[in-house]
Amino acid sequence: MMQTLSPRHVKTDEALRLGVESGWYAIKVSGTFVSGPHDSEGDCRRKIDEIQPPVKKKR
Repeated sequence: MMQTLSPRHVKTDEALRLGVESGWYAIKVSGTFVSGPHDSEGDCRRKIDEIQPPVKKKR
């Protein structure tokens, strides 16, 4: 089963420390970056939906 991804904003100071660009990233619960950087939280969430489509509930 795939882990749930969530959006996370990485600010400039943290980005410099991590060696990445600042921006929005899709991350696993473990903190591993999966996708990014994205310009906005909305862009990041759209990418998360592409990678991991929402589960449709059965009736």
